[in-house]
Amino acid sequence: MKDVDGVPTLVAKTTGPMRAGLVFRVGRADETLATGGITHLVEHLALHRHGVADYHYNGTTGVTTTSFLTQGTPEAVVAFLHGVCASLRDLPTARLATEKKIIETEASGRGRSMTDQLALWRHGARDYGLTGYPEFGIHTLTTEQVADWAATRFTRGNAVLWVAGDDIPAGLRLDLPDGGRRALPAESSALPVTPAYFTAGANAVLLDATVSRGAASIAYAQLLERALFRELRHERGLSYTASADYSTDGRPRATVTAVADAQPDNVDAVLDAFLGQLHALRDTGVAVEELDAVRALILEQLRSSDVEANRLPRRAVDLLAGLPGTTTEQLIADVETLTVDRVRKVARKVDRSALLMVPESVPRPPAGFEAAPTMSRFAVTGKRHRSRNHHGVVLVHGGDGVSIDTPAGPVTVLFEECAALLRFPDGGRQLIGHDAIVVAIEPSLYPVPASALAAVDAAVAPAAIVDLPPRDPDSVPKPARRKALRTTLRSFARSVRIRSARLWFSGRRRWSLFVVLMFGGPAIAFVGALVTGRPLIVGLSVVGFIAAFRATRRR
Repeated sequence: MKDVDGVPTLVAKTTGPMRAGLVFRVGRADETLATGGITHLVEHLALHRHGVADYHYNGTTGVTTTSFLTQGTPEAVVAFLHGVCASLRDLPTARLATEKKIIETEASGRGRSMTDQLALWRHGARDYGLTGYPEFGIHTLTTEQVADWAATRFTRGNAVLWVAGDDIPAGLRLDLPDGGRRALPAESSALPVTPAYFTAGANAVLLDATVSRGAASIAYAQLLERALFRELRHERGLSYTASADYSTDGRPRATVTAVADAQPDNVDAVLDAFLGQLHALRDTGVAVEELDAVRALILEQLRSSDVEANRLPRRAVDLLAGLPGTTTEQLIADVETLTVDRVRKVARKVDRSALLMVPESVPRPPAGFEAAPTMSRFAVTGKRHRSRNHHGVVLVHGGDGVSIDTPAGPVTVLFEECAALLRFPDGGRQLIGHDAIVVAIEPSLYPVPASALAAVDAAVAPAAIVDLPPRDPDSVPKPARRKALRTTLRSFARSVRIRSARLWFSGRRRWSLFVVLMFGGPAIAFVGALVTGRPLIVGLSVVGFIAAFRATRRR
């Protein structure tokens, strides 16, 4: 390992043009829900001055790292890295508003991936779960916040350079601000137990699990992919995509992800086949010849001429995270000594730590998986506001948080555990807890006074408040249609009137009607006389009462 201006530098030879990457130990997991996108903004601003260059370059913001990548001649690599460092020292913050718009457009075209949903359900609305959320900070981040983030995170002590080429290009300098290495954020969990599952609208089955790093887990992912492809696509034609992957991001453990898509009418069959292959690797293991085939493929990759250059980005991430890393020779030795039993142990770890996404249309929960929590353990106490739309649904505003109490159970966000308070100009509020539970306060659905909204705003930490632009009017929840309610009431009243008429004019009801009519006139006259003070009318009304009484006696 070499050094450029205090930045550790990894170098490996390559058969193609020179490639290089300047990697910083900062990513989405270091942000908060309210400042989401701040790292992405710094990346965009740092690349702006390059414009349309003659060399290839790019920037990526990941979960734990941000990278500036280039490929070309040694002179082009030097020019690119010099430009990135100069921009990081003096961000073109005048471009902030424009870059925000570009990132918003990028997000709208990219959409959310299914694997991001797994991160949200596993970790909640913080650290490694933030990839499951939009970059809310794009709407409110200030010039000062973005400049400070660059000055404190994009430093020489928090960087690693890798170069795929003969050597470090001549004349390269990395003029970065001083600053120390940033440790990885602690890993939170929103799952009380695993294996767990949740439902989603996608017609696909998706799973991720935490495993140990190394050859056994790499082989397991490839064996799982072969089993899923063979069973779900080749043999039964249930899926088009049936794959699995092994990945690392600097954490001491790795992640295995598997996916199988489905048609709406066969999601249940896909789920059964998917879990069948998963359990087969756990219970019966894998055939020796199958492991040998996968071993040969992995060794072929590890013995390729460009393997050292291709492994540089992963080695840089591990170095930034403080992990010792594994040499190619060590990895080859580990693969060569792989056994069926070691792979089966990985399969058992997958079974214990799995998080499974299943389509909403699956008629029954998957056996052996606990439902991930969608409700809170309790509701706060405080002022209650009944829903205009749903009987039995109540919004509760307390001194320590807010809840929506439903017949199925409560959802609660405590103010001290609020990851973000999203505010809309129409008065709507969404409180997102660290556990990813959401409480939506919609004045259109609940009779919430402005004073209660102000109290909620004051109770949440200012750093967690995000003011969002106006919503599409069609997306604002609306109360039940009053026309339908009026129609129902009129129908009810009409049926009551018909029944009442039939009752009044039959049997004893006719006698009741006679009594009402006989006494009604004198009673009205008597009340009018008292109001007007006319003695003559009082006397006449008394005579009327006597006549009515006699008539009823004769009847």
